[in-house]
Amino acid sequence: MNDLPAFSFDNSYAARLEGFYVPWKGAVARAPHVVRLNLGLAEELGLDPDALADEGGARVLSGSVSPAGAEPLAMAYAGHQFGAFSPQLGDGRALLLGEVIDRHGNRRDIHLKGSGRTPFSRGGDGKAALGPVLREYLIGEAMHGLGIPTTRALAAVTTGEEIARDGLLPGAVLARVAASHLRVGTFEYFAARGEGGKLRLLADYAIDRHHPDLAGQPDRYLGLLARVCAAQAALIARWMLVGFVHGVMNTDNMTISGETIDYGPCAFIDVYDPAAVFSSIDERGRYAYGNQPMAAQWNLARLAEALLDLIRPGDAAEAVRMATGAVAAFPDLYRQHWLAGMRKKLGLFREDAGDFGLATGLLSATEGQGVDFTQLFRALADAAEGGDSPVRALFADPAAADDWLGQWHRRLASDGAAPEDRAAAMNRVNPVYIARNHQVEKALSAAASGDMAPFDRLVALLARPFESVAGAEAYESPAPESFGRYRTFCGT
Repeated sequence: MNDLPAFSFDNSYAARLEGFYVPWKGAVARAPHVVRLNLGLAEELGLDPDALADEGGARVLSGSVSPAGAEPLAMAYAGHQFGAFSPQLGDGRALLLGEVIDRHGNRRDIHLKGSGRTPFSRGGDGKAALGPVLREYLIGEAMHGLGIPTTRALAAVTTGEEIARDGLLPGAVLARVAASHLRVGTFEYFAARGEGGKLRLLADYAIDRHHPDLAGQPDRYLGLLARVCAAQAALIARWMLVGFVHGVMNTDNMTISGETIDYGPCAFIDVYDPAAVFSSIDERGRYAYGNQPMAAQWNLARLAEALLDLIRPGDAAEAVRMATGAVAAFPDLYRQHWLAGMRKKLGLFREDAGDFGLATGLLSATEGQGVDFTQLFRALADAAEGGDSPVRALFADPAAADDWLGQWHRRLASDGAAPEDRAAAMNRVNPVYIARNHQVEKALSAAASGDMAPFDRLVALLARPFESVAGAEAYESPAPESFGRYRTFCGT
């Protein structure tokens, strides 16, 4: 079939922000083929899965053709990359195909990544390889299963050509869905150029799209900054609570919506280690696991700088004071979200002034003990109902856990919940399965050889990460020693 799937596009970015993008078309793929389609997401978007999966759908999702109503464009943005400002980045290998309103009334971008060169490509080929496309598909679904705001993959489509990376690799395109692709770097782009009128248009658009209750308010731009700070505080706390390391927290990879975006050199920790770095290009640990809250606040300060002229026109000193206050609130917001999450992970139903010390004390007790971060909290749920042996068994020296366990049990005794209720509540927030790095690599390696079964198995488990599945015990365990030190790459 050659008919193209139907989309009910409502393209507000293209309509309202002329001059913020370049209209562009994707490269024509030689032989596009839908490798995987996210059926549930397609239905949520009001799309026909059968039409997306056939030949016409493959042509659309690869960027080869545009369906009726699409207005494909490459978005302009800048960004601080590892602290250094790049005044022009933009969609160098991606296109915003258009926007749809999903079945819940939410506006969603449909974005194609790997669809060919654009005016922002900066010498790159604009393509993507199948491995990184499948990685982003898999990790996005893992984060969604964990309840963490994230972009998601609608489809992974091979193009029928090979692209040059470390050797020749099968080319592919990721069809990605997001609440929007507005980034901190989008604001930096126009602020750096001194285009105040466009910056105001962008800020008003972001408010209308993500925080419409702020529209028309006198301090709406300060309100926007505060809302983005709050969204990012909640997001980074959720990352930390499951041991996720983004790997490349540049300002062009921080969304205004508070969704996680761009799963290149990302990974999950096995053993708790604040200094954990997996990205091959993060040589100094700028975006190490424990540095992520500070990196987020630094990024938000760059957003604040971009918004200064809007926050208090004509009074730079007052604008700086107000913006500084909004960004300075981030650590407390982050701590509140992190501690609320840790209380749930530890089975605490009531608040106590000593809970922060109890939570950080657990992490301190695990350092140097080889304790698997994810297994630890599932073992604590068992300990809430019975003995401490499941927790102690995770420590290289079981006695190292005893002092903390004593404090925890005394805290539980003052909390008042029934042991079985506490354990059940803990298991609802502490996953059995995360995207273990060795399992991710195993699935991607098999997929590169044409075997998608390990990928499908892993995606299915990660969709319901809090439920134990008989026969899936291997997916609960950390990487074997033979796996070695894990390094990830941007996948460009």
